[in-house]
Order: sequence, then C-alpha cells, then structure tokens
Amino acid sequence: MTEHIQFSPEKDALVLLDQRYLPTREDWFDCKTTDDIVEALVVMVVRGAPAIGVTAAYGCYLAGREVAGSSDWKTYLEKNLDKIENARPTAVNLRWSVREMKRVWAESGDITLDELCDIWLKRAKEIHVDDIRMCEDIGKFGGALMDDGDTIMTHCNAGALATAGYGTALGVVRGAVDQGKNVSVIANETRPFLQGARLTAYELHRDGIPVKVACDNACALLMKKGLVQKVVVGADRVAANGDAVNKIGTYGVALLAREFGIPFYVAAPVYTIDPETPTGDDVPIEDRTPTEVTHIGDHRITPEGVEVFNFAFDPTPNELIAGIITEKGVLRPPYTEAIKNLFSEGVI
Repeated sequence: MTEHIQFSPEKDALVLLDQRYLPTREDWFDCKTTDDIVEALVVMVVRGAPAIGVTAAYGCYLAGREVAGSSDWKTYLEKNLDKIENARPTAVNLRWSVREMKRVWAESGDITLDELCDIWLKRAKEIHVDDIRMCEDIGKFGGALMDDGDTIMTHCNAGALATAGYGTALGVVRGAVDQGKNVSVIANETRPFLQGARLTAYELHRDGIPVKVACDNACALLMKKGLVQKVVVGADRVAANGDAVNKIGTYGVALLAREFGIPFYVAAPVYTIDPETPTGDDVPIEDRTPTEVTHIGDHRITPEGVEVFNFAFDPTPNELIAGIITEKGVLRPPYTEAIKNLFSEGVI
C-alpha cells in the first residue's frame, strides 16, 4: 500500500489520501503551497512520523516553487521552511526532513532557485523510496521476533498509512506474514482520533490479515485472558536513552504488558531516534484541539463549557521496552549504549 502519498508532475503537487475520512470515504488532498503542506500536517490529512517526514520533504520543494519570481527568494524560502518544520512539535522525522533539505541547499553552493528545486524534488523522491525500503527491513527483523500463532496488539496506526508504505509496527506484522507465520492483530481503537479503529483495521482488512478492534480500556482484560502474545507499536520520537514517545495511551499499554509478562516492542526507522533529546520527558508533547475529544464528527459528546485534556502523545520509559526494531536490526537494553553505538557507526 503506497498510493496514499503521490507526487503528481502534471499538477506539480503532492497528492495525499485524506486520512480524516477513512474508512468510509477515500478523498484526496492536493498540496501545492507551504500552507497546504502545513494544513495537511496540522489537521492530520497525513499523520504518522515517517509519512510526516516524507510529506515535509516534498513540502520543501513546493515551498521553493512558491517563492519563484521573488527578488529576495532566499529569505522567503527560509520562512517557509521554518513554517513546515514547526507544523507539529513531537515527530522528529519532520524536523529531520527539513534539516536534510537545508543541508542539501547549503552544500549545493551558489545555485539558482530552479536548480535548487530540481535537486530538492530528486531528494524528496529518494526519501520517499528509502522510507518504504526501511519499513520492509524493519518488517524482516521484527517478523523474526513474532511466533507462529501470535496475536499482536498494536496502538494507534503505525502501518502503511503512517509511512510511505508497508509500515513500522504493521511492517512487523507484514514481515511475519511474509515469513509464512500465521499471526493476527488486535487494533486498539486509539481515542480520540481513532487511528486504530479507522486506519489500522482498514489497511489490515484490505490486505487480508486477521484483525479485531478493541476498546482502549479492554487491554487489561484481553491480556489477562491470554489473548495477546506480543505488543508492537510505532514511535514519533525515540529519545537518546530509548524512551519512546508514541500516541497517547501507549504508556498504559506498556505497563499492562509488563504486568502480564508480554514482550513490548517499538518499531521505528533510525531517523526517528533523536540523540539530541536525552529522555522521553524532554520531548515536546503536542496538545491538540479540544474538539477531537468533545466531538465525534460534528456531534458534541461532552457538556458545553467542560474542559478536556488532549495530549497527543506520551513517553514510554525504556525499561518497559523489550526491543527497538529498526531497519538496522533490533536494539536491546541498555539503550543509551546501543543508540550511541548505532550513531557512532554513521548509519544516517
């Protein structure tokens, strides 16, 4: 499943499957400007750390095209890049992509805007293709950790829709299936945006992989009944000590997994690991619009005037994580040392 992020040369636009309307509608969202890219990121037309990174890469190209004709294009372009980089604070892939494009610009010397845009479009396409390859490699390493007959619980959507294709956590599921293993999935619904119920179930059902949706607050009972053998989730950022920041509720799932002796894995590409952030508690946690909690669609479900919490993510401490599955292999505790060694090898 890779068609949800497409660059259209005819439109000179990034065309995104609008994930807000899945699974009942398949609408498309065209991004032609910086503001289009920022809107797509903020309102979650596209979401999931790797997919955000790929989108941001194309966004830099579109930002360049937008300032064509300006005598001071470099100044305006810098402002556009900053807008994209700051669209969402938690997913480090967004920052990585913009900084990668800035690095390419800096190393290209004195070039024209048209030349820069050509270079950026080529690099964005490389990032796009590389993301799929990385997810497939994550699937191979992670699939080997799954046993035949496992039921795997996941939280949020870390599948093809959250990446350029194949997925991270669901890449592990697909990797197990590709290795001939009979596995099934429990998709936690993931309130309030329902990424598990809407998106994980959508893509697994479409691929013919057995999946059942569970209420978020059913985790303890399902684990106690022996219905869960592994937990695999994605991450929007992994800190230098191995703490993993993922969709709100992940921390609670990890605590329950420890209580019931169930291995809890995080699946993420290496560029989701942020060696500049010491711990998960140092990661900025996005506080999203209250309407995601107070409403389902246009229908209000809470009393008018009652405030809500809508933190989008929570950090899972490294001691709860059995392994961090990357395209370079599986990192094991102690994570600070494992991550330091990984980056000392110059993997990215």
